[in-house]
Amino acid sequence: MGKPQGQTGQAAPEGGWGWVVVGALFLVSALVFGLIRSLGVFFVELESYFDESAQAVSWITSIGLAIQQLFSPFGTALCNLYGARPVVMFGGILAGLGLILASQATSLTHLYLTMGIISGSGWAFVFTPTVVSVMQYFTRRRSLAMALGFTGVGLSSFAFSPLFQLLVETYAWNGALLVLGGLSLNIVACGALIRPVATPKAVKQNLTESRRSSACRNFLSRVSMNFELPLLTQRPFLTYALAVTLFNSGYFVPYVHLVAHSRHEGFSEYQAAFVMSATGVADIIGRVVAGWASDLGRVWLPRMLTVWSGLVGVFLVLLPLGSLGGSYAGLMAISLAYGFCSGGMTPLVFAAVPEIVGMDRTLGALGLLHLIESLGGLLGAPLSGWLKDQTGSYAASFVMAGTFLLLGTAVTTTLPNFCTCTKAGATKAQSDAQEPSLESGLITTSLSSPTTPIQMETVESEDEDGNIHSPVGDPERSGVTSGRTEDDVSC
Repeated sequence: MGKPQGQTGQAAPEGGWGWVVVGALFLVSALVFGLIRSLGVFFVELESYFDESAQAVSWITSIGLAIQQLFSPFGTALCNLYGARPVVMFGGILAGLGLILASQATSLTHLYLTMGIISGSGWAFVFTPTVVSVMQYFTRRRSLAMALGFTGVGLSSFAFSPLFQLLVETYAWNGALLVLGGLSLNIVACGALIRPVATPKAVKQNLTESRRSSACRNFLSRVSMNFELPLLTQRPFLTYALAVTLFNSGYFVPYVHLVAHSRHEGFSEYQAAFVMSATGVADIIGRVVAGWASDLGRVWLPRMLTVWSGLVGVFLVLLPLGSLGGSYAGLMAISLAYGFCSGGMTPLVFAAVPEIVGMDRTLGALGLLHLIESLGGLLGAPLSGWLKDQTGSYAASFVMAGTFLLLGTAVTTTLPNFCTCTKAGATKAQSDAQEPSLESGLITTSLSSPTTPIQMETVESEDEDGNIHSPVGDPERSGVTSGRTEDDVSC
């Protein structure tokens, strides 16, 4: 069997300049989600400065996260048109500009508009294109490359929490946001490091598009192709999107409220910030361990994802118990366990997408996935803030977050072929060769441009009784990959 093919039909480079792009992803993930995770340091300061409720302040992070996810399809469509490099550089400018303008805010509404909408839009144009750029450089070591790139989130969570606390004490919250705006402009340099492996899909389609098609039909075809809209009719993708939406509803709650919860339990500012930093270190270790384990190829990635996400849900439910009786050691222990498991979960959420939709559709699929999961990101933190306002503590907030993770785990188990003993989407030859089918995915129908129909054999054969048989429709003889093969055995 030959090497898996990339989006343009050429073999994946398996490294080379790809490791530089992994470094760019490291910095991008640090300056996007590492920054979002550490904004909890500002939570108490903003609540006091503007004299607002926990729910109102929680909307700052939630709007930014929701906009990042809501606008991701537009970022991926622009990448299909112009390539990842200019899109990521433009997103870096927006991300920095939003934080710089936020430093001049005089109300929460200004923070909603600047940190929420402007910076959130920049994050949308930055994160997904960089992730897919890394995926295009790797096949066999894809999960490890993703895990190493995402360690930027854990490392920045370790470094940013005490750094932000120091900045707030030295320059106040608005001066600290100004510094963060300057740091975020480094994303522009990260975008400049991205070298495209594949020709943008819109360029390839324009080179092959037939002139006899109407202008309206061509336009609708391009829109459908750039946004990968046919994925919205596929059960595997919709199932996975629902699971990730539930994950997203609870995943970010600790990063918004863990510092505030620690302060509420009577620990000092730096003790609270150190809990978040230690969680970040555990997050780094979890990401590397999960990336290494998944690249062994012994467990299908969606199955491995359910193990990590289930553990995250359990530790979130247990987190309020850690600080009972003012036990700082208990709080630290459960926070470390949560950080390790949440770190292991994150790269698998992204690395599993090609195994569900196929590598050719991963860019558009990630954009749509972020769009759908934005509902969870928008409601999760404010709902947990509302529960705190109603109950007077954060215990119910963490229980709610853990419940969302456990529900998402249950939904993931309903993916097609989840309970079969061989890798879903693998053909008989691939199963015999013990090679994973990373590029085909669960979705086996053609969702590509109408100008590239599936080619099938038309050679007929005659059996002993003289009946004529055509191989068309036989997945193994026609070359169409089936999501379930004769080698699949029910577990």
